[in-house]
Amino acid sequence: MSKPFRSILVANRGEIACRVMRTAKELGYRVLAIASEADKGAPHVQMADDFRVIGPGPVGQSYLDAERVLRAALAMGAEAVHPGYGFLSENAAFARQVQEAGLTFIGPSPEAIDLMGDKARAKRAMIAAGVPCIPGYEDEDQGEERFVTAAEVAGYPVMIKVAAGGGGRGIRIVREASALKDALRDAQSEAESAFGSGELILEKAVENARHVEIQVFGDALGNIIHLGERDCSLQRRHQKVVEEAPSPAVDAHLREAMGAAAVEAARAVAYQGAGTVEFLLADDGVFYFLEMNTRLQVEHPVTEEVTGLDLVALQLKVAQGEPLGLKQEDIKLLGHSIEVRLYAEDPSEGFLPSTGPILQWSRPPGIRVDDGIESGGDVSAFYDPMVAKLIATARTRADAIRKLAAALDHTALLGVKTNRTYLKDLLLSETFQGGEARTTTIDQADPVPQREVPEHLYALAAAIQYTAEASIYISSTQLNPELVGWISGQSLAKPYLYEEGASRWEVQPRGRDLLVMHDEAAFAISVDLTENGAGIAFVNGTRMAFSYAVRGTEVALACGSFDLHLDNVAGRRRSAAEAAGEGAVTAAMHGLIQDVLTEVGAAVQKGDRLLILEAMKMQHEITAPINGTIASVGYKTGEQVQAGALLMDIIPDPEE
Repeated sequence: MSKPFRSILVANRGEIACRVMRTAKELGYRVLAIASEADKGAPHVQMADDFRVIGPGPVGQSYLDAERVLRAALAMGAEAVHPGYGFLSENAAFARQVQEAGLTFIGPSPEAIDLMGDKARAKRAMIAAGVPCIPGYEDEDQGEERFVTAAEVAGYPVMIKVAAGGGGRGIRIVREASALKDALRDAQSEAESAFGSGELILEKAVENARHVEIQVFGDALGNIIHLGERDCSLQRRHQKVVEEAPSPAVDAHLREAMGAAAVEAARAVAYQGAGTVEFLLADDGVFYFLEMNTRLQVEHPVTEEVTGLDLVALQLKVAQGEPLGLKQEDIKLLGHSIEVRLYAEDPSEGFLPSTGPILQWSRPPGIRVDDGIESGGDVSAFYDPMVAKLIATARTRADAIRKLAAALDHTALLGVKTNRTYLKDLLLSETFQGGEARTTTIDQADPVPQREVPEHLYALAAAIQYTAEASIYISSTQLNPELVGWISGQSLAKPYLYEEGASRWEVQPRGRDLLVMHDEAAFAISVDLTENGAGIAFVNGTRMAFSYAVRGTEVALACGSFDLHLDNVAGRRRSAAEAAGEGAVTAAMHGLIQDVLTEVGAAVQKGDRLLILEAMKMQHEITAPINGTIASVGYKTGEQVQAGALLMDIIPDPEE
């Protein structure tokens, strides 16, 4: 039975926790937070009226531990729990525990979560409700031969999915019958490890499709409406990267048809609260049910922007038994909104997640930014690499693209690698601008190349580092700024040796300006730095705005479409890989050893799989860098490793 509440525990972290708290605080609710040991000083904790540290950094001992979360809620006097997305948001058992403790779970019923969280049962329910579904196999009999027969009937290529999974994990595309059984075994193994259930389903692979989803909302009185669609076709390995509303491929007639199907899907499970019905949309306009997410989606802001509704406020309203207060005819879509997900990752290194301190976080002006990070914070290997969402809304789609691309030029997250410039490239690509993005667009694209950084930005980085160091020297000595770098009436050039580009830069003062030299090139630079990490420079007469951070021997710089993070070699130590030699296999990030696939004495070829490292909610295959013999294995399955740790050592073959 729904009942009013005044205090809410937001059982999450990062940007979604901050997003939920913002609306809840505006509406006068008492807002409570939980945190792991790694998050004690995080922004969502600072926003809360009270908080509890519930465990160490690993999610299994903190945010995914239902008992600890519930104990914290009761200890702080929470009357309701908002799960956000991820973590426990689609955990039916947790929803039941919350209700049994006398608290309100801000979301659908445990029964709806349970049904829609099982892809096999959900698909059977949707077929019964008349919702269009992809041909395939979703029955309880998990025998290999049943899948083999179903694949033959559906026709290759087919897709193997984890029945209890989500987030793109466990998915395998199979293009020929000979590969099916291996794919089934691999998917089942990953499913059991990640979700505790090895049940699978099989579907015909609808290729060259769009991912279009419908936002639905229901209340306790049985009222269910949809709030239009979002196009989430730009994905990488089934993880969304760019989302927009409305979809460039959906007209009013198709929107009505997809909306009606989504409402029927929600009605089939007596849905309450915010939910999303996801469809694959083929080029011929035929759409198929994909799955239903029984929570608030990451991409909900674009729906808010074009409908003018606050979805979190609506969640809080219907969770207390109040009517939705909206009819289908009340929903109007105005303008166009696009969201990009800012990830801490390196696109030029296969989108390898990046962790470390946040030296500077600069939000762009003029658009909506949902985030949960701050300068001086940290991007942890324990959590998802998505750190912020940037949302631009305008009258037309073209205007929104231009606005968001410009905003990315004024965004800076320094200290870790990000996909900032990659996102701008996606927005300005012919495929996206033409509204032709598909779910395979990114995965079928060529590898992202390293950007060739122009020389003047290296010069600017050296000038920034010199100016920052000089500022500290001036403040401690009270020296006239114009005398810094001078001795006996003669200026001295200070060298900066950056490994990137293998280049030596020399900075020499010229009054209040600087002369930065490299080989035959020379740059006249004047720099004005502010304490908030912003700066203006004139480089050979050209004005440049930038964000920066200087820490010890490091300098980080974001300027337009370029990000630089340089370290003066003089202050740098050798890495574990440098010390161990070419056969060293090291961890590129902090993570958990999921599986060790070889042993000491084994012969390996370059490219062979050695182990599986799980970091930032993704599994990464570590492969052999050379041909040789395994000389040592430093870690066992289940152990945590630090970035740079020596995982294995390989003795090269004599002919190598």
